[in-house]
Amino acid sequence: MAEWVNGKVVKVEQWTSGLFSITINAPIAPFIAGQFTKLALEIDGISVQRAYSYVNAPSSPNLEFYLVTVPEGKLSPRLAQLRPGSEVMLTKEAAGFFVLDEVPECETLWMLATGTAIGPYLSILQEGTGLERIKQVVLVHAARFAHDLSYLPLMQQLQQHYNGKMRIQTIVSREATANALTGRIPALIEDGCLEAVAGLTIDADTSHVMLCGNPQMVRDTQKILQEQRQMRKHLRRKPGHITSEHYW
Repeated sequence: MAEWVNGKVVKVEQWTSGLFSITINAPIAPFIAGQFTKLALEIDGISVQRAYSYVNAPSSPNLEFYLVTVPEGKLSPRLAQLRPGSEVMLTKEAAGFFVLDEVPECETLWMLATGTAIGPYLSILQEGTGLERIKQVVLVHAARFAHDLSYLPLMQQLQQHYNGKMRIQTIVSREATANALTGRIPALIEDGCLEAVAGLTIDADTSHVMLCGNPQMVRDTQKILQEQRQMRKHLRRKPGHITSEHYW
């Protein structure tokens, strides 16, 4: 059974009417970048809990989470209303296998995310451990509108930090905007646009693709990579080219 600890809210950042980040200080056990925990509040005498990935590096003293406010949701609207000093519960031990240790050797690592699923990648990239064995990283964040790209400044900082090793690309599906591709991840892989703008190819010989986000995006992208690029899901017992996590 999970062990829970008390955390204190440090900050709540409201990015848009539907997106926010919450920063918490709590005595959790060490975790691996890319893992998730559960947050919980007691609402009407019942503990309401949901899983969320860490955005922060494991070495950071504060814990950060990127959330979408589900209007009819039980937990997210309450979390969005918390103020510094408010209490929130977290599971002490993190969970999940969406971590670099599970990714096999490759030249180019493609990190593809929709919405709040950018979180685990930001944790991995801020920590940096394990990236030495990878030649190039391409971080792709897809959202509906340009104002939903909350962490673009951090993505740009990381790109500078990695000094030529990392490329970033934003995708917006509901409007045309400068420096972003327009459309959906699967279609932009299928027609070659994503690779053209990144200047790198997605292929079974040199690449590994991490997919995190909307289950429909994950399924559609896997299908294209399997059919068009002869790539297969990565399993410990049978190494492959695609690692995925459905993000809700």
